[in-house]
Amino acid sequence: QVQLVESGGGLVQPGGSLTLSCAASGSIFSINVMGWYRQAPGKQRDLVAHILSGGSTNYADSVKGRFTISRDNAKNTVYLQMNSLKPEDTAVYYCNAVVEVVRGVELLEIESWGQGTQVTVSS
Repeated sequence: QVQLVESGGGLVQPGGSLTLSCAASGSIFSINVMGWYRQAPGKQRDLVAHILSGGSTNYADSVKGRFTISRDNAKNTVYLQMNSLKPEDTAVYYCNAVVEVVRGVELLEIESWGQGTQVTVSS
């Protein structure tokens, strides 16, 4: 299958920056979409940003202008640069990927999730 391994979370003061990384591995033919979601305690998991294979991006309104998503297709890795962090950005951040994998003579599209990385913004 496909594994997503996240890194880069931690504790940061308001106004600070963090960069999250997520590397995909496994029997990958291609990765159509990579993105980041977040879930704060007691709340639903929401989209933060995603990026298509061609480079098109989409951001939640709450992070526009502060977060930047990018990907390295050669490394099957997606990054989330987070600037001007606010306490309300505190959440567990999950990497997500929509991946095509080879199964015999077919290509199957599957969705995979990382285990999550904690981001805490606090003074």
